[in-house]
Amino acid sequence: MGEEEGSLEDAGTPLSSVANAFEDLAATIASNSSKADCDLSLSQFTHACSLVSVLFGSLGFAFKFAEMEYVAKVRDLSEASKTYSTLNDILDYDVNRNTVRQPGSLSRNLRRVRQGLDLIRALCEQFLSSDRCSLKAAATTAYEQVCAPYHTWTIRKAVGAGMYALPTREQLLLRLNETDHSVQKEMARYIAACNPVIEYIDKLYISRDISLDW
Repeated sequence: MGEEEGSLEDAGTPLSSVANAFEDLAATIASNSSKADCDLSLSQFTHACSLVSVLFGSLGFAFKFAEMEYVAKVRDLSEASKTYSTLNDILDYDVNRNTVRQPGSLSRNLRRVRQGLDLIRALCEQFLSSDRCSLKAAATTAYEQVCAPYHTWTIRKAVGAGMYALPTREQLLLRLNETDHSVQKEMARYIAACNPVIEYIDKLYISRDISLDW
């Protein structure tokens, strides 16, 4: 490894900050796994999620729709953390008021943020699947897996057209201040840490007999 590449990997990057934050969340979940009702701090969660906004921004116009919705929902949840301590609290609040699926509700916002996290996770998986995998191919597959089933034909069509505006693989690495080697490590860390967080969120809904198909 050259001196320049080594210095890049030693420096903190947006992707490494995201990986660090989600590893902290995953560790919190793991340390409370033996408890009947594991509570995850809403403020800690929203802070980690806010860091992911940079990753959406690095994808450019193609994912602007996702970035705008994601950032708005994270902001709403962050504001709610001044009132509610945990993710369980916001679910309980909406369950009691029968507003879980109501547009603008905290529970609905949490579902959309969870979808955003899953979209970036799927994109990272596809990006790492092959050194020759283009960002367009990775993003297209990730979108089809995570978001397309819930979007109208009009939105899917617009997203498909926007995929041609994605940066190249090399441009993305430059925007994220990563190298070919470091991006594999940091994306793998995010994937591994994000999975238990997504599973935890899903279980919050399932434990309250709320389906996940929305």
